[in-house]
Amino acid sequence: MGKTFKTIDDAVIRFAGDSGDGMQLTGGRFTETTAVVGNDLSTLPDFPAEIRAPAGSLAGVSAFQIHFSSKDIHTPGDSPDVLVAMNPAALKVHQKEIVPGGTIIINTDAFTKKNMNFAGYESSPIEDGSLDDYFTVIPIEMNKLVTAACEGLEMSPKFVGRTKNFFALGVLYYMYDRPLEATEKWLEKKFAGKDTIIEANKRAMNAGYNYADTTELFTTRFKVEKASLPKGTYRNINGNYATALGLLAASEKSKLKLFYGGYPITPASDILHTLAAWKHFGVQTFQAEDEIAGISSIIGAAFTGNLSVTATSGPGIALKGEAMGLAVMIELPMVIINVQRGGPSTGLPTKTEQADLNQALYGRNGEAPIPLIAASTPGDCFYAAYEASRIALKYMTPVVLLSDGYLANGSEPWKIPNVKDLEPIDVKFAKGSKSKDDFLPYERDNKTLSRPWAIPGTPGLEHRVGGLEKAENTGHVSYDPDNHQRMVELRQEKVNRIQDDIAKTEVYGDNNGDVLIVSWGGTYGSCRSAVETLHEDGKSVSHIHLRWISPLPKDLGEIIIKFKNVLVPEINMGQLIKLLRAEYLVDAKGLNQVTGRPISATRIIENVNQLIG
Repeated sequence: MGKTFKTIDDAVIRFAGDSGDGMQLTGGRFTETTAVVGNDLSTLPDFPAEIRAPAGSLAGVSAFQIHFSSKDIHTPGDSPDVLVAMNPAALKVHQKEIVPGGTIIINTDAFTKKNMNFAGYESSPIEDGSLDDYFTVIPIEMNKLVTAACEGLEMSPKFVGRTKNFFALGVLYYMYDRPLEATEKWLEKKFAGKDTIIEANKRAMNAGYNYADTTELFTTRFKVEKASLPKGTYRNINGNYATALGLLAASEKSKLKLFYGGYPITPASDILHTLAAWKHFGVQTFQAEDEIAGISSIIGAAFTGNLSVTATSGPGIALKGEAMGLAVMIELPMVIINVQRGGPSTGLPTKTEQADLNQALYGRNGEAPIPLIAASTPGDCFYAAYEASRIALKYMTPVVLLSDGYLANGSEPWKIPNVKDLEPIDVKFAKGSKSKDDFLPYERDNKTLSRPWAIPGTPGLEHRVGGLEKAENTGHVSYDPDNHQRMVELRQEKVNRIQDDIAKTEVYGDNNGDVLIVSWGGTYGSCRSAVETLHEDGKSVSHIHLRWISPLPKDLGEIIIKFKNVLVPEINMGQLIKLLRAEYLVDAKGLNQVTGRPISATRIIENVNQLIG
């Protein structure tokens, strides 16, 4: 039977298997190759709920989803067209999310009685017909085929078995007309000097490709044309790496040394790992013993004139709260990054969530306002980190940057900016004087209300720091009630004035209508995709996305009141919506989900249709 090519606009593939099956690596290779081909793409790595879960267990399933297209896309896709299931547990966990009529590629060698019982199957789903009415099932004896492909190599059966992920990769390369060369070059670089490993994985990948080519199980191949993206130099990037690059760019632009102090915590650890490798840029990193030491170190670094940064997750922010209040009191510039994860407590370290918004806004004692910006896409993490740094330095304040596990680990094509085109960051340190009595450490800039940044050891700039309330201008310890009132108002007003640095809110769609969807953080992609689909259906729906949440944009209120309904999708139980209701007295509706996964565009569309009928 001859093979046919079918051109499609996009495809969603999900690789799933045990945490030791190399699904993240496989997905990463498919992503890199897809980027080389020139498709637009978005990925969703889904790490096991328990990193050390027993092999073959439901809790130990690792998955990687990629959505690639010839058009501009915003999400990793709602449901996969193709599921590669390396074992029964992977099939059990992900089967329900496949699109009707989708394809399941199954490693039948893993479907032993023991593994099926472990996954909760009473009978083999491959043989009992339970999949036949819903999906195209392609069973492949991957273990046997890689064993045959690697015959003659001096490798144990265990190591040969580990190449089956490259066999699956070869099958998908064939199905979607992807070249093998980029992966072969990656193998040669990754395992340089380990010729047997290189050869085994190459053989497995080619075996998968050739198997799909020669068997009659694959009668149709799919072609996704190159996407029309704006001209420029692109690279594939994930959110954590983009964040690190944004901080480095801010360091270069401000001509300040970048100091990072933090405790390694999932999913923020890669920011530390990345920055630690950039000592040649003058970056200093300090791996602290705990979260409190991490933020205390950056307060000290900010005091001595550095661009200071820490990154953590929600549990870490809880520990840093007191020191964040100190940073507010002494008004020093620093960036505090929270890569959100599922909670509460230690919760779900590998799953995404947006439930730390209230914590970021209010999670400190006293009146301790901190500006808050949230990244929207993996690539936007660069610009959000840069913007957070710029505002911190301009207004002499700590700034909180919210990311999440979905953005941190997800990836997309990113157009590399010219550093010259980035907004300038001008830093002015206080100048010394002959008399220490001449220096007023809390004398404020008329426009920004920022106080002077005095480098320790500069003659004439001696001044007090600490958590006790400061007297206006002089900075002396003060217990005067009127002064305390005044300083509380000044610190809040300083945050409010950041509104002057926030761009006008972009409305995607009409400026009035039936529904306005308001998103923040990682819900951007799903909301924008949903609105695009609703526009095709002729629905009166618009979308705005909030990057700055404290302060909110000046024009937000006048935009919201022009719509009959306001819908706020969030991966929490409704945190932004409470803020919008309080600030603008609007009867906003919430769409809330706390499943450890992003909200789907499909669910948003369904909710909008229910609102307007």
